[in-house]
Amino acid sequence: MKSKIYFGPAGNPIGFNGPTVEVCDYIRSIGLDAYEYQATYGVRIKKQSALELGNNAQKNEVLISMHAPYYINLSSPKDDVLQRSIERLVQSARAAEWMGAYRIVFHPGFYTSYSRQEALQRCKNTIGALMEKLDGLGVDKFTFGPETTGKRSQLGSLDEIIDICQSFEHFQPTVDFAHVHARNQGCLKDKDDYHRIFVKLEDGLGIKTLHSHFTKIEYTAAGERRHHVLMDEDYGPPLEPLLGAIQECGWLGTVICETPFLEKDSLLMKAMYESML
Repeated sequence: MKSKIYFGPAGNPIGFNGPTVEVCDYIRSIGLDAYEYQATYGVRIKKQSALELGNNAQKNEVLISMHAPYYINLSSPKDDVLQRSIERLVQSARAAEWMGAYRIVFHPGFYTSYSRQEALQRCKNTIGALMEKLDGLGVDKFTFGPETTGKRSQLGSLDEIIDICQSFEHFQPTVDFAHVHARNQGCLKDKDDYHRIFVKLEDGLGIKTLHSHFTKIEYTAAGERRHHVLMDEDYGPPLEPLLGAIQECGWLGTVICETPFLEKDSLLMKAMYESML
């Protein structure tokens, strides 16, 4: 199978100054074809605006995903935090349905005082409650994309994300390659390192389509520290081997740019990918 990758920014492009419902006009005009709507601090978009955004994306053939609020912790020891996290994901699923977002990306949680296995099980128990609530509300047009996380205190290793996605319908992984790199102290160096990720995903989930994030990243012993622009050679992970691995494995998917130069670096990613075809 020939690979096909969509490229676009995480949030509104730097050069765009209009209303968000028209952002896909701009994204298409500069040559990109993906957009991740950011509900970082809460799902504040109204139904009519979400519908307009979805129509704008469809008109421009731009693939939309959505990043759910950061204030989500499905493994919290506090029941009230779990309930608020469930509600934020319910709100995200509704908004994603309105705008036609094909993925709802979220960070699963933190280990806190739990062992890794205890935190994972608590997270899965909370997801079970979330799915029951969505079913009761009749919300069914959604795909959650739990994301690999960059701090070693966070639930969200690649193996944990695969485990979560194996356990529930309507779940597909989001691999943030910078987070994998930072969490594992610079583990992504060449094409073979990326190949191992794709093999693990295919073996564990039987998939050949991936939603992903990419940026250059600075990290410490605790994990991620700061995002850097694509051309900053002082930081990894390297982009070219990732694009080569995607092509060789024949994967389909999306690469969302999270560098400080959102659309500029998205275009550089796309140009590099196309030069390798």
